[in-house]
Amino acid sequence: MNDEAKRVTMQDNEIFTDEHKAFRKTVRSFAKGLAEHALEWDEAGIFPREVFKQAGDLGLLGIRHGVEYGGLGLDWWYTTAYAEELVNTRNAGVNMALMVQSDMATPIIDEIGSDEVKREFLEPAIKGEKIAALGVSEPGGGSDVAAIRTTARRDGDDYVINGQKLWITNGTRADFITLAVRTGDDGYGGISLLVFPTDVKGFHVGKSLKKIGNKSSDTAELFFEDCRVPVRYRLGQENQGFYHIMTNFQGERLVAAIGCVAGMELAIRDAVKYATERKAFGRPVIKFQVWKHKIVEHLTAIEAARRLTYHAVDKFNKSPMGATREITMAKLFAGDLAQRVLYDCMQIHGGFGYVTEYAVSRAWTDIRLITIGGGTSEVMKEILIKLEGL
Repeated sequence: MNDEAKRVTMQDNEIFTDEHKAFRKTVRSFAKGLAEHALEWDEAGIFPREVFKQAGDLGLLGIRHGVEYGGLGLDWWYTTAYAEELVNTRNAGVNMALMVQSDMATPIIDEIGSDEVKREFLEPAIKGEKIAALGVSEPGGGSDVAAIRTTARRDGDDYVINGQKLWITNGTRADFITLAVRTGDDGYGGISLLVFPTDVKGFHVGKSLKKIGNKSSDTAELFFEDCRVPVRYRLGQENQGFYHIMTNFQGERLVAAIGCVAGMELAIRDAVKYATERKAFGRPVIKFQVWKHKIVEHLTAIEAARRLTYHAVDKFNKSPMGATREITMAKLFAGDLAQRVLYDCMQIHGGFGYVTEYAVSRAWTDIRLITIGGGTSEVMKEILIKLEGL
C-alpha cells in the first residue's frame, strides 16, 4: 500500500462515508492541479483570481452554506475532508485565501444575513465570482476583539465608517469585507457586523504586507474614511456582533487545526521518501536510528492530534458553542507540534531543505503562522485557563 493510500485509509476509517470519500477525491484532484504553480505563485506574491472561480465551480466555497444560495448544505465532516486535502496544493497561501472565503468571511453572512444580502454577496462568493475578506483585526489588537476601534456612526439609512484594519487576507482584491465595527460603547457589547463593498468612496488599501510564509495570499492594511454603506448591509442586530465573531473564530481555529494536522503528515511522508532515496555515509538516511525514532514519535503525536481534532469536529458539528474547549486544545496542540515536526522534516533534507524549490522549506515558514493567526498559542492557553476555572 502506498503512502497516499495509507493516509486516506487512516482518515476514512470509521468516520467518513463513501460520499465523503468521493468528495475528498474531488478536492485532492483540484489541489494537485494547483501544486505545479506553488513556487511560481509564492514568488509572485499572489495567485490568479481564476482559482476562486475554479473552487466555486466544484462547490468548495459553500460546503456548509444554504443550498438556496448555491451552497451544498453539508456538515463539518465534509469541511474536514476539504481542509485535509487542500494541503496537496503545496501552497499555504492559496489555502489560506480559499479558507477565508469559505470558512471565515462568509459563514456569518450565511447564518444571520438577510435574504437580500445573501443574494447580493453570499451567492456570488460561493460561485467564486466575488472575493471575500474578513475585517476584524486592527493595529491595536488582533485577538482582542473587544478592543475594536473602527467606528460606524448611524446617519439616516447609512452607516458612516472610519478606521483601519490590519492583517486582512484577500484584502488587496476583495470585492467585499465582512466587517466588524464599533456602533456602541466600549467593550464587547458595542460591536456590530456589516457587509462592506470595497467600491465605496473613501475606502483604500494601504499596502500588501510582505510575509515570511503564506506568500501567495495577499495580506493588507485597509483604511476607511467617511465610507457610507446602507444600514440594510448590517448582519444581525446592532451591537450584537461580538457573539457571532466568537462563534466564527471557533470555525476558523478548527479548520486551522485540521489543515495543520494534514500538513504535518504530508511533510513526514515527504521526509520519509527523501530519506529513503538520499544516502549519507554509504547508506540511506532513513537507516539511521535517530531519524527512525523521530519519525515514529512524530507520527504518534500527529495521530493524537488528529484524534483530538476529530473529537472537536464531532462536538462542533453537534453544538457550535459546545466545543470551545476541544477546538482550543486542538489548535494549541497541533500548532505547537507542527513547529517541531516541520523542523525535523527540514533537517532530514539537509541543505536541500533550505532552498525554496523544495516544498519542505516553504512548509516550514508557512506553518509558523498556525501559532499566531486566529489567536496565538498564548491566547489559546488563556482561554483554557478560564474554561478550566484556574
